[in-house]
Amino acid sequence: MKVHHFNCGTMRPAGGKLLDGEPGLLRRAELVAHCLLIETGDGLVLVDTGFGTQGVAQPGKWLGRPFTAMVGARLEAAETAVAQIEALGLDPADVRHIVPTHLDVDHAGGLADFPNAVVHVRTEEQRAATAPSNAAEKNRYRAAQFAHRPLWSTYDETGEPWFGFEAVRSLKGLPEEILLVPLTGHTLGHSGVAIDTGNGWLLHAGDAYFFHGQLDPVAPHCPPGMTAFQNLVQTKRDARLANLARLQELVKTHQDEVTVFSAHSPVELAALRRRE
Repeated sequence: MKVHHFNCGTMRPAGGKLLDGEPGLLRRAELVAHCLLIETGDGLVLVDTGFGTQGVAQPGKWLGRPFTAMVGARLEAAETAVAQIEALGLDPADVRHIVPTHLDVDHAGGLADFPNAVVHVRTEEQRAATAPSNAAEKNRYRAAQFAHRPLWSTYDETGEPWFGFEAVRSLKGLPEEILLVPLTGHTLGHSGVAIDTGNGWLLHAGDAYFFHGQLDPVAPHCPPGMTAFQNLVQTKRDARLANLARLQELVKTHQDEVTVFSAHSPVELAALRRRE
C-alpha cells in the first residue's frame, strides 16, 4: 500500500510562542489538518478529510464562524482532499472508505465530498455527532456535515491488543493492514488509525495530542497555550492523559517499529512528507 500525506486545512491561530514554542508572541502559529490517502488494491482510503470543498466555499455554515475565527482558518481550494487527489492523477470517486479519527469540524468537513464512501467510526463518536445528547455535543459537531447521510460502519469496544493498546480491530471491507485504535479523551469515540506499510507501522493519533514535543522520548514538553487548548476541548480528561501516556511509552519502546504523529503538527507532517 502506498500512503500519501496531505494537509487538508491550514490554520493560523494567534498566540505564536504560546502555541508552537518558537520565538515571538505577536505572530500567528501554524497548524495543519494532516490527512492520509492510502492506495490499496481495491480503491482509495482516506484517513480524516480536513475542511472539505464546502468548508472552503461556505465556511460560516460548514465550519462555523467561531471555529474559523478562533483557529485563523486559511481557506484554499487547492488544500481540499478532492483537489490533492486529483493532483496525483487519481479519481476522487475511487475513495471507497474514509476512516476519521473523530468527527470534529476540521476532520469531518470533507465527508460530503465522497458521498459513496463507507465511513468507519466508533459507535459512540457517530452517536455524539449525529444525535447529540447535550449542549456540548450539539455545539461541538456541525450537523450540516452529516446531512448527506454518510454510509456509516460503526464499531463497539471489541478487538485485540496492539503494542499496549486494547480493543484494536480491523475494519469491514478494508485490508487487515489498517486498524482502528481506540484513543478516547479528546472526544468520546476518538480513535487512532494504524497502517502497516510493509516497512513499519504508521499511527495517525488524531487529536490525542497536538504538539510534536509531547512525544519527545527524553523530555516530553508542550507550550502552555497548546496545553490549555487541549484541556479546553477535551471530553474525558483522565482517558486523554492515560492515552497520551501510552503513546509516549509506545514511542520510547517501539519507535523503530511504529511512527506516531498527530493531526495538527506541521513539524511531523513535513518530516513524513520527506519520507514519501
